[in-house]
Amino acid sequence: MTWSFIWLAAGIAVAGYFIGDGLKNFKNPDAKNFIDSLDEDDEHELIKENDVHYFMGISKEDAKSLIQEHSDIPHIVINSQVYYQKRKLRKWLLDV
Repeated sequence: MTWSFIWLAAGIAVAGYFIGDGLKNFKNPDAKNFIDSLDEDDEHELIKENDVHYFMGISKEDAKSLIQEHSDIPHIVINSQVYYQKRKLRKWLLDV
């Protein structure tokens, strides 16, 4: 019975948070919600060339051949090290 009250209290607290967050942005419909604020961190995140296959969800060999075939993949070179901006790479993959 005490667990029921704990779950009820947790549910009320979560509902109160989301209702309060919605009321905070009531007059501003273009404001970012909780989920969009989590994606904001990915906007400037860089992926090393060696780790790009994790992001794409393919094998390392497939990633290397994809990079060699498509030289138009958006990338940045810093100190002779190749990096891919997560947001631009995601958009490029969706457009391909």
